Amino acid sequence: MATGKINVSVENIFPLIKKFLYSDHEIFLRELISNATDATLKLKHLTSIGEAKVEYGNPIIEVKVDKDKKRIHILDQGVGMTEDEVKKYINEVAFSGAEEFLDKYKDAGKDTGIIGHFGLGFYSAFMVAEKVEIITKSFKDEPAVHWVCDGSPEFTLKEAKKKDRGTEIILHIAEDSTEFLEDAKIRELLTKYNKFMPIPIKFGTRTETLPKPEGAKEDEPAPTEEVDDIINNPTPAWTKQPTDLKDEDYKNFYRELYPMQFEEPLFHIHLNVDYPFNLTGILYFPKLTNDLNIQKDRIQLYQNQVFVTDNVEGIVPEFLTMLRGVIDSPDIPLNVSRSYLQADGAVKKISSYITRKVADKLSSLFKNNREDFEQKWNDIKIVIEYGMLSEDKFFEKADKFALYPTVNGKFYTFEELEAKIKDNQTDKDGKLVILYASDMEAQHSYVEAAKAKGYEILLMDSPIVSHLMQKLESSKENLSFVRVDSDHIDNLVKKEDSAISKLSDEEKDRLKENLEKVISTDKGYTIQLEAMDSNASPFIITEPEFMRRMKEMQRTGGGGIFGMGNMPDMYNLIVNTNHELVSEILNTKTDKKRERLINQSLDLARLSKGLLKGEELTKFISRSYDMIK
Repeated sequence: MATGKINVSVENIFPLIKKFLYSDHEIFLRELISNATDATLKLKHLTSIGEAKVEYGNPIIEVKVDKDKKRIHILDQGVGMTEDEVKKYINEVAFSGAEEFLDKYKDAGKDTGIIGHFGLGFYSAFMVAEKVEIITKSFKDEPAVHWVCDGSPEFTLKEAKKKDRGTEIILHIAEDSTEFLEDAKIRELLTKYNKFMPIPIKFGTRTETLPKPEGAKEDEPAPTEEVDDIINNPTPAWTKQPTDLKDEDYKNFYRELYPMQFEEPLFHIHLNVDYPFNLTGILYFPKLTNDLNIQKDRIQLYQNQVFVTDNVEGIVPEFLTMLRGVIDSPDIPLNVSRSYLQADGAVKKISSYITRKVADKLSSLFKNNREDFEQKWNDIKIVIEYGMLSEDKFFEKADKFALYPTVNGKFYTFEELEAKIKDNQTDKDGKLVILYASDMEAQHSYVEAAKAKGYEILLMDSPIVSHLMQKLESSKENLSFVRVDSDHIDNLVKKEDSAISKLSDEEKDRLKENLEKVISTDKGYTIQLEAMDSNASPFIITEPEFMRRMKEMQRTGGGGIFGMGNMPDMYNLIVNTNHELVSEILNTKTDKKRERLINQSLDLARLSKGLLKGEELTKFISRSYDMIK
């Protein structure tokens, strides 16, 4: 038997390991099973090239919990280690790695944003164990060895009686980590981190019912047998070629990833590239609402089928973090901060590749089955619109398949829309005016007025539409988006100068003075007198496009860049000087009647705009009944 001291310069490295990594101490199981997997895959490779003269067979990794003795056993049937290899890989490499890690991160605190601790490997066992044993036998014809360390730099190493190839790690669980002696906890961790490891992982057994033998009586119970409970799927869908998978396979895998998600995904995108970086995965488009606070962080990041994190910010472009699925890449650095990650060249290429693949998939769906794409538009538009805003390369591709729905339920690409409205909706200055509504109910009267003019009106109701319109106006020439309620219908697409007013300049001045006496400016209305068709409404309330849009952008993050703080509500009250009611307001003999006519007309305009509420609405209704009486 040999004893010795691990050559480490950090005094009491084990308490440091435990303290520094305490918040992440559950990853010990991920690390030890990753090591067991590596040992097994290494044996597979050595047997395939003839270097290991042994039978590979169908190896498994087994996890056993002995609650009474406070032990966890992790067993593999991989390459195993000789005495010299234990000295090298455990006493030297593992602990020098521990030192390096601690030296780099122990002063950095917990908030450095390190997204993975791969490379902790074996010594992560000391986060939960007060003593660790290794019993291992190499595939080479050499004796088995038994290594023991009690959490100090002291160790013992002696020959063992183990006959079978492979390694057994025995963790003597510390008093502050006894939660890991519960089967439910271990099953939870195996499912979280090792659900898709490439080697089958056994955790206990389960009872399976067998078919009844022929001639068995009806009331005779069916026979059963105990079978190994394999808790992982070693060949998940993303590790296979797309040509080997059917649509149902992708749907089944989605259910495997999200067992509590009952809605089917709309479609999937299979990622598979091995140059200039290695990346596989499957992304799914779920049904998405207009809610920007939708749960993100549903894409899982793996490295060689080992779960790392479900926070893929910096790896996947932000607009795609609303998607779901899996990304697996050995080329993403995991023991780094997020700021480093976002500057990493390989990660930038991966992010660009994912963006391109998503754009190409959307483009092919649009071309191959436009009708189906239109039906799904409202469920996916938030991702596409967000992508058009945030990624210029995606914007260029999406310009060909992004859809613009109308209030009548038709869908146009931008090119189609432009061709459709060019003749009727180009104003006197040669600018193309795209009219839109954001709320069909609230803006119904304005929509109907625009329809009567033969205008095409888009329905644009997502929360980021103001930002998107700004982007489109700046990237295309002679174009403006105008909401149907932002001005009187004759002013939305200005074809010529205003109509002639029936009122003289002196009458208009007197009318404005009368209106301003009743409608105080502190209510936020700017009064505009305009000569319009006599059949148009006498009073119309509009909200200036620019100011309203700035407010909307501010609500969804972005208005602040204009330095406007919280912007107040601002409305225009457009008074039609050619309407007979306006003439009556001007010519009525008593102030009381004039005030009543103005208030009633204003409230009707407010009602049509959805601005009359609460006490003022109650008073309006009561006053209207009095007028009927």
